[in-house]
Amino acid sequence: MDPAPPKTKSSRSKTGDAGEKDKSKTHKLALKGSSKLVSEFFEYSINTILYQRGVYPPEDFTAVKKYGLNMLVTSDDQVKAYIKKIMSQLKTWMTGQKISKLVIVITNKETGEHVERWQFDVQINKLTKSKSSKREAPNQENADAPPAPPASEQALTDDEIQAQIRALFRQITASVTFLPELTDPCTFNVLVYADADSDVPIEWGDSDAKEIEGGEKVQLRSFSTTNHRVDTMVSYKLGS
Repeated sequence: MDPAPPKTKSSRSKTGDAGEKDKSKTHKLALKGSSKLVSEFFEYSINTILYQRGVYPPEDFTAVKKYGLNMLVTSDDQVKAYIKKIMSQLKTWMTGQKISKLVIVITNKETGEHVERWQFDVQINKLTKSKSSKREAPNQENADAPPAPPASEQALTDDEIQAQIRALFRQITASVTFLPELTDPCTFNVLVYADADSDVPIEWGDSDAKEIEGGEKVQLRSFSTTNHRVDTMVSYKLGS
């Protein structure tokens, strides 16, 4: 499902004892905090892709500091309003564990052909889902306590998470070395794959997947929090 896109221009537990928390910055992000982090990542991803792929001219972007990097965000009022509308609903769905993926599709403005598709798959830690269910049962906080997660699901420090995100953004930026140059004016859509039982605002509508027919696919980096994992892939139309 996706909201109507803007016009383009031509050219969401309890922590351990205090002593453990003081040993290092390692901590398990609450689901709400992790959801906020992933939602924020998506917002910067949309802006970065729009800039790097030239969907809007460079002068329509402003530099900000985020993740220890200089990030570029749109200064176009219409595009900002569109992204804000998406992010407002996305945060609600993320906290409610309703989202499985977010997709950014770049489309040739004149022909309507989809030329590039950025897919971000969201996986929710099964342990997180289990804990969320148990939280609803009163007086059972210590009953049936889940076992410690395996090493791959151990809590990450903020610095480790930020490093993963930085590496992914650098890879998105470097993708211009293998992605075909977009020489024609393009527009974009953001698709959000939400559960069937999700509350959907009236301005959002169903959409097809907008796949790239006969396109190439490249798997990019992923990043994880204790509660979520985000995998990234870009598919694109080969130049004629």
